[in-house]
Amino acid sequence: MSTRDREIRVGLIGYGYAGRTFHAPLIDAVDRLRLTVVGSSRREQVQAAHPGVVVCSAMEAATYAEVDLVVIASPNESHHALAEAALRAGKHVVVDKPFTVTLNEARSLAETARQQGRILSVFHNRRWESEVRATKEVLQSGVLGEVSHYECHMDRFRPAVRQRWREDPGPGAGLWFDLGPHLIDQALYLFGLPDSVNASFATLREGGLTEDWAHVQLNYKRLRVVLHASLLVAGGGPRSVLHGTRGSWAKFGADLQEQQLQSGMSPNDPAFGYDASPGVVFDGASGTQTKVSSPRGDQRGFYAAMRDAIRGEGAPPVSVRDAVAVMAILEASFASGAQGRVLPIALTAAELA
Repeated sequence: MSTRDREIRVGLIGYGYAGRTFHAPLIDAVDRLRLTVVGSSRREQVQAAHPGVVVCSAMEAATYAEVDLVVIASPNESHHALAEAALRAGKHVVVDKPFTVTLNEARSLAETARQQGRILSVFHNRRWESEVRATKEVLQSGVLGEVSHYECHMDRFRPAVRQRWREDPGPGAGLWFDLGPHLIDQALYLFGLPDSVNASFATLREGGLTEDWAHVQLNYKRLRVVLHASLLVAGGGPRSVLHGTRGSWAKFGADLQEQQLQSGMSPNDPAFGYDASPGVVFDGASGTQTKVSSPRGDQRGFYAAMRDAIRGEGAPPVSVRDAVAVMAILEASFASGAQGRVLPIALTAAELA
C-alpha cells in the first residue's frame, strides 16, 4: 500500500526541547501522520507521553524499516549524518533548523535527496507564526507603499551563561546558529534572496563562550533588512517593523504557539495560535494610527504540507533550494562578521537559477 493510501509513519530523532515541545505534538495533531518510532535515550519519558511507540537509538530510528518520514531534532552537529542515513534508507526527511552546520553539508544532503528521489525539508516554522503571517499580509496589502526597510528582533533576557551545548564553543553553537536560521528564512520568505550581507557579532555576557549578540543586515537593491538577536534585552521595542513610502507598521509581542505548546495545549485546541496583539499602521501623511489584527499562527501547516507532499498532493513546506540559501547566508554572515566587510552570497549559478 502506498503512502497516498495509508497513514504516514513518522520516526522522530531527539526528544529534547525541540522534539518534545514542537515536533511530537504537531505530528500528533496532523491527520494521517502517526508517530511510530522515537530515537532517544529518554525511554521512560517518551513512553509515558507516547504509549506504544518504539524507542531506540538515533541511527536505528533513521533507518527503521516501518517508517516513511524521519524528523531530525537532535543536536546541530548530528544533522548531516542522520539525514544522510535516512535518505539513503529511502526515507523522506525533515531536519530541524539549522539544516546543517556548513553549506557544503547542506549541498551534500540536497544532492543525496535528489539522487534518492526523496523529499527533504527543513523545519523553518516561523513561516507559520502570527508575526510573520502578519508581516506578509501588510506587505501584500500595499498600504505602506514601496517598502524600503524591514527589521525583526528575536531578543531574550538570559544574563546568566548556562552550561549546555548551544553555549559551549563548537560546530553549530552560539546565538546566531540558534536564531539566525529563523530570521534569515523569514527574510527569504518575505523578500527573496538578498544581494549581499554585512554582520557584527559579540559576546557581551560575563563568562560567555559563544556570541550572544548578533546584528545582521541583508542588502537588496532598494531595501534593507535588519535582523537582530540578543540575550540581554528585557522588554524592548517592537518585534517587527516595516517602513515604506506611505507609512510604517509595527508589531509588538511574539507569536504564542511555543508558549502554548510548553503549557501542554493541543495544537487542535481552537485557541491555539490565536494572537491578541495587533500590529499598528502609521500613516505617513496624516499621522493616523490604525490597529490591524494579527492572523492566527498555526505550525501544523508545516506538517500538513509535508504530508501532502509525500502523498503527491503538493509542494514541500520549505524547499531544499530555500534551505541551502539560508545556509549560504548564514555562512556569509559569519564571514562578514569576522572580516568586517560586506560580502556576497556564495550560491552557484545553478542554485541561483
